[in-house]
Amino acid sequence: SPRWPRPPRWPRPPARSPRSPVPLSHGEERGRSDRAPLVLLHGLFGSRSNLQAVAKALVRGGTGTVLTVDARNHGSSPHSPLMTYEVMSLDVQHLLSRRGITKCILLGHSMGGKTAMTLALQRPDLVERLISVDIGPTSTAPVSEFSAYISAMKSVRIPDGLPRSAARQLADQQLCPVVQHPQLRQFLLTNLVEVDGHYVWRVNLDAISQHLVDIMNFPIFHKPYPGPALFLGGSDSPYIRSEDYPEIQRLFPRADVQYIAGAGHIVHQDKFGEFITAVLSFLQASCGS
Repeated sequence: SPRWPRPPRWPRPPARSPRSPVPLSHGEERGRSDRAPLVLLHGLFGSRSNLQAVAKALVRGGTGTVLTVDARNHGSSPHSPLMTYEVMSLDVQHLLSRRGITKCILLGHSMGGKTAMTLALQRPDLVERLISVDIGPTSTAPVSEFSAYISAMKSVRIPDGLPRSAARQLADQQLCPVVQHPQLRQFLLTNLVEVDGHYVWRVNLDAISQHLVDIMNFPIFHKPYPGPALFLGGSDSPYIRSEDYPEIQRLFPRADVQYIAGAGHIVHQDKFGEFITAVLSFLQASCGS
């Protein structure tokens, strides 16, 4: 048989390892320079814009500068095939390093709360105190409903050239049979964007679906975080349960668990004023601790 010559070996551009941190997109609300900056981390399918009102209210309440951050595969941050809490924590550490921040306060909701807890447990030297909103350091909700949401989002078809309002309405109708809660559909639709005349989802649905088990679980840690921590849940949400208390106590021995009456999973949206009051009260109380 004939021997074919080998194709030439072209030099490859340096590839970013999937485990490398990605440069996170973020915004800033300037606050007091004598206070540690706050870093706000959103939940699954969210973006930093969800926490913009929270950032402004906290700065008005006298906090340090507040950074709102898009997680990898969300908002305007880069997409990456890997999506575990370890790499999402490294992304935030990379951002802190880029900004010259050596000590910060972390506030994370849901997936962002688990990212914040991971960072605090990995690098307690970087974290002055921690607030986890409606999530504990344990396994959460069944993955099945999220898989169904992702499948429904992937199956949405929108003709090119539609006005944004019509595109959202059409996508809403297509999601409705699977995502029956109107508020949840509106939240998912914040990810529908127009790029070069085509409507696409800005979240990386493939990476999220491949890592749903990682996102629903929590890494194993043995050494606790020694700083002050607040676990702030909604009284109408099942995400911080009494069964989680021993693990919260083991990993965060200085934790306080509080619930905001009448709030569901998105505590800061359901009871905005009470949420801001609870956060500011914790920050002021733990200043001297």
